[in-house]
Amino acid sequence: MCLSLGLLAGSIYFAIEDLKAYPEQGLKLEQTTQITINAGMSVTKLVQSLEQQGVVTESWKIRYLVKLRPELAQIRTGLYEIFPTDTLESFLQRVLSGKVVTFAVTLVEGKSIKEWQASLESQPRLSLSEAPFLTVLKAHGDDSGLPEGKFYPETYHYHADEDVVELLTRSFVMMQSALNTAWEGRSDDVQVKSAYELLILASIIEKETGQASERPLISAVFNNRLKLGMRLQTDPTVIYGMGERFNGNITRKDLQEATAFNTYKINGLPPTPIAAPSQAALDAAAHPADVDYLYFVSRNDGSHVFSKTLKDHNAAVNQYQRRKKK
Repeated sequence: MCLSLGLLAGSIYFAIEDLKAYPEQGLKLEQTTQITINAGMSVTKLVQSLEQQGVVTESWKIRYLVKLRPELAQIRTGLYEIFPTDTLESFLQRVLSGKVVTFAVTLVEGKSIKEWQASLESQPRLSLSEAPFLTVLKAHGDDSGLPEGKFYPETYHYHADEDVVELLTRSFVMMQSALNTAWEGRSDDVQVKSAYELLILASIIEKETGQASERPLISAVFNNRLKLGMRLQTDPTVIYGMGERFNGNITRKDLQEATAFNTYKINGLPPTPIAAPSQAALDAAAHPADVDYLYFVSRNDGSHVFSKTLKDHNAAVNQYQRRKKK
């Protein structure tokens, strides 16, 4: 009888050791795949599902292994990746720690809400809803119906099937924080009268140049013009006001058209931002360079010539835009 008890004890020991070793098996995968763990799925059902897909064997063992390792029952829902190099143990540890697959979308500075909307609609596994930008505004007490420029351009990470409103809420909060900081720290000479006007100005600066060194200079030109009561006369506002009609060129007729955004025809700023300003553009709007430039013209290489007088400006226009020699 003692011999039988010994054999039984030995059998139990080896059975337990076999169960403990079960998660160490490699997974039968040739390429990375994904699996969704839905609410209510147990680790037993998960491993059984893997066996049905030919990824593991002997899934019945997991039911008993959980009794030895009860923490295995605490799997988390979400979308997970399984790699060919995984063991069942490494995969389960990822599931236990909730290391779900994440996706990324970049809301690019200088783009409009319409362009961002198209980008969001092309993203994988992002749950879309109708008018998400307006939904976020209303949730934060903004009933203006004017979302342009109020969301921060950045790369955002999200989980599978996350609501786009959650992502945009992060963007909105970031922009409000950045804008408030820029407004509170603005230079004394800044001519705009509110944080929203600073946002509008920053959006124009964003569209006028991509060169970091030029942003404070562009800001200074607009700030000086506002101080003197001169019209801003900036092409990006005209383009924004043209909407779908813009085909890549601005004609003299376009410059003479009376729209709310045509700063060749209106005094001061347009009624809303024309794009999403970057942090650098916000900083430039709040801290214009200490120069007395009133004009600038493109060199057609991404940089600009800045002038104090109309005479110098016209000479620069002749040289770089009309292709005339000095």
